[in-house]
Amino acid sequence: MVDIRPFKAITYTSKAGALQDLITQPYDKIDAAMQREYYAKSPYNYCRLILPIEENKYTAARERIQNWLNNGILAKDPEPAFYIARQTFTFAGKRLTRTGLIAALRLYPYEEKTVFPHEITYHEPKTDRLNMLRAVQKNLEPIFLIYSDPENVTTNFFAEATKTTPTIEVKDHLGVTHTIWKIADAKSLEFLRKTMENKKLVITDGHHRYESAIAYRDEIRKHGPWTDNAAFNFHMAYIVPVQDQGLIILPTHRLLRKLELTSSTLTALKRYFAITEIQPTAAAIENFLATHNSEHAIAIYDGAKAHGLILKDENAAATLANADCADKACLADVAILHDIIFKQIMKITALKMDENITYAETTRNALEKVDSGQANIAFILNPIKPETVWHIAQNGRRLPEKSTNFHPKPASGLMMMDITPNEKL
Repeated sequence: MVDIRPFKAITYTSKAGALQDLITQPYDKIDAAMQREYYAKSPYNYCRLILPIEENKYTAARERIQNWLNNGILAKDPEPAFYIARQTFTFAGKRLTRTGLIAALRLYPYEEKTVFPHEITYHEPKTDRLNMLRAVQKNLEPIFLIYSDPENVTTNFFAEATKTTPTIEVKDHLGVTHTIWKIADAKSLEFLRKTMENKKLVITDGHHRYESAIAYRDEIRKHGPWTDNAAFNFHMAYIVPVQDQGLIILPTHRLLRKLELTSSTLTALKRYFAITEIQPTAAAIENFLATHNSEHAIAIYDGAKAHGLILKDENAAATLANADCADKACLADVAILHDIIFKQIMKITALKMDENITYAETTRNALEKVDSGQANIAFILNPIKPETVWHIAQNGRRLPEKSTNFHPKPASGLMMMDITPNEKL
């Protein structure tokens, strides 16, 4: 059973300055150049909390939060609330919106089958976020999750609630408008809590933060008496219906740095794929993938030629690409690439980031990396569908890292949640 609670959000006050100078992308999307840009925008930019540039970053974040609270740069709302969050953005020439609920979500270990992961996680980023939790005792960014609402119960509620005046509206540097509505009346709070009770949730972004939060919760429980409504048993979450038309996933393309595309590899690929040679340009590759987006299609580029691959037998592929989910609903192109092309055909047993595999978010960038010698082969993919992610996670499967890139990202800095030991929900 899903337990969501309203919470007393900590937000910027007017003393902090213009909100567009304070919000950021999520911490794991901030590179060194962005970090410097954010620091230059404001002495109160949120990057100074989620990804401090200082060597003692955890101490720096803790001291800043306390200082900003003491000096009225940040303030805690006196009443608990849920929040409706909407992103308005342009994608493929269309104006879209994505609407979800921000709430305190009780932490559930995966084995309880209430919250499901969909990607593999790694030790180092979990250790980093655990250290940050220990230092600041705040949820600085929400976990992003999806749930199913086929009857539009929550969607209809959001539609009515967002007819009122929002409490926050700001456009980020990528042109995405982020709008927040506060929901604090008792009737609405109870309605949302009851509506979400029987849902299953799938993490889209924030696997490392979620798993770190469970580890932190278990640490605190060992230190002394605790109650079920202690805030550290929860994590701030942004939850969106999987049916939302603004739930967009961008592809992340794979590039191999050491292996070559040989004639024997192409011959072996013919066992599973129909192969055609296509023009070695970004436009031609994207046209091929778009034309075959209802099939399982992958494009390969080696600097000289490009080939389009169409999977021939979904049933056969499902048994290879889904060890414990021989179901076509679990069949994702990225799983086909890793489990059939990489493992079965190319005999690749391990892929290490920046050593033998790297990534690109656009077709053009993938081709440029091959042309410049940064990689030998690029594998270009169509984006995975949200429903496919949902089915894969519900079947207990995890996709390879960087399989999904949900777009746009929730802005960081709109609010945080207090999880100090004495905070109750």
